Amino acid sequence: MKRKMTHGLFVLIVCLACLQSECKLFAQNAAPPAPAARRCQALQGMTIPSASIALPTNGAVIVSSSLVKAADSGNRNGEFCKVLGSIRPVDVTAPDIHFEVNLPDNWNNRSLQMGGGGNDGSLVTDLGGASNQVASSPTPLAQGYVTLGSDSGHEGNGFDGRFGLNDEALANFGRLQIKKTHEAAMFLMKQYYGSLPRHSYLIGGSQGGHEALIAAQKYPADFDGVVAQYPAYDLTLMHLGANYFAKAIYAKDGAAWINPKKVKTLVAAVYAACDALDGIEDGIISNVAACNKAFTIDTVKTKLRCPGGADAGDACLSDAQIDAVQALNSPFSLAFPIDAGLTTYPKWPILEGATFLANTLGDKPRPSIPPANGDAFQYKPSDGTIRYLITKNPTLDSLTFDPNAWAARITELSGIIDTNSVDLSQFMSKGGKLLLMVGAIDDSITPYNTLDYYHRLVAKFGQPALDSFARFYYIPGFGHGNGVFDAKFDSLGALDAWVDKGIAPATLTATDGNPGNNGRTRPLCVYPAWPRYEGSGDKNAATSFKCVQ
Repeated sequence: MKRKMTHGLFVLIVCLACLQSECKLFAQNAAPPAPAARRCQALQGMTIPSASIALPTNGAVIVSSSLVKAADSGNRNGEFCKVLGSIRPVDVTAPDIHFEVNLPDNWNNRSLQMGGGGNDGSLVTDLGGASNQVASSPTPLAQGYVTLGSDSGHEGNGFDGRFGLNDEALANFGRLQIKKTHEAAMFLMKQYYGSLPRHSYLIGGSQGGHEALIAAQKYPADFDGVVAQYPAYDLTLMHLGANYFAKAIYAKDGAAWINPKKVKTLVAAVYAACDALDGIEDGIISNVAACNKAFTIDTVKTKLRCPGGADAGDACLSDAQIDAVQALNSPFSLAFPIDAGLTTYPKWPILEGATFLANTLGDKPRPSIPPANGDAFQYKPSDGTIRYLITKNPTLDSLTFDPNAWAARITELSGIIDTNSVDLSQFMSKGGKLLLMVGAIDDSITPYNTLDYYHRLVAKFGQPALDSFARFYYIPGFGHGNGVFDAKFDSLGALDAWVDKGIAPATLTATDGNPGNNGRTRPLCVYPAWPRYEGSGDKNAATSFKCVQ
């Protein structure tokens, strides 16, 4: 028997239906989020108060904000708001920190800060790929990352050290610009999206790798993961070492200088002895440990020495030139400790496959004063640091410099610009992740510098604890963002998967960016493993190699 609906129940159902209808109507008529163009334009001229930047500044100002359309010519990043700004210094004579923040429409709730190179001094726009990313893959901005970078607080080219004459500019370069730029970007993201990112990362190579380690060491609360590729973490010691090596290259009134043809003779001898030690002759020396036994300075003396030791042409090395090779194959030692107690900058991989094609030993036997085109690479970074950051004497001939006479200033400078500590305890405790990478034939920053840092990390944490938050990749054939195997890989994807999903990276795959090598691939092995050819299969395919120890 059906019951009649009571009047009260009928009224209640009608009211609920009305409320539901009103809710739908409200949702249909609610104001939609402001269009991207309007939100982007609203950032124009905005000021960021100094209180929003934890380190001392006079705040920041947004110089311009413009919406870049997905269809705009040359844009492969999708639609985004491009923001240019300046962080004002406390010292009015110091330069601003110029920065760029790119705010994508398809935000993935992550931010990526990108590092610079050399002595910085150029605005990092973050519009391209992350350091050593495969060129054909989507950029981080296209993937939905907010990307950000700066000029580090000064303008200049290469290893120009003139900014070092201003203390605030030097401190900004040393490390402060990393946090200042990060916090300016956080302010903008909060304004633009209404929230802060779920994850914040920093990726860079060389000086940018140094900046990645700064993020992990000095500002662990701000970053969830970093990729440090061939990091210039110990700038002071590295540049003093470069000065020492430059003196060795130009020693004996130019007699020690090794011309480019002689360098090729030496490199060819190394590859003849070492290339096949990894199971295949492919122009890549992967079994570096075996090479160290097969080709030594004694090999140079017995096989490459000119008759009688005097220079006899490009097919051999004189005694003076062998002395230069021996100096490059040996560490530089400082007579006093600097930041974190360091005293030694290690040897170069001159007998392990480094070609010195990109960072040459120069094309003439005597240097220009100050350095100019055609001088040995090692001379250039050291000169600017010595003249402007240490002695503050722009007219000094840096090849006459004695570090022992400047011990106090060198120690002070190291505390400002170096990031030598391996105490990443706070970074580890918060769940931060580190990918550390270096090329085995780096002729700009010796790979042994990064190897030393990793070994000190192992000594600090022990292998099991270190493995919980760090991975190290030692890449055969790879130099300083170049090399006989120009490794390109997805470090950002590996980092994000580890941070966001807990998927720890193992063996990765790299593609050779050299156009003549047909996109060959190799496994990136977790150190201390290296890729050995299995004896069959395509020599250009990573699947034909196995990571072994």
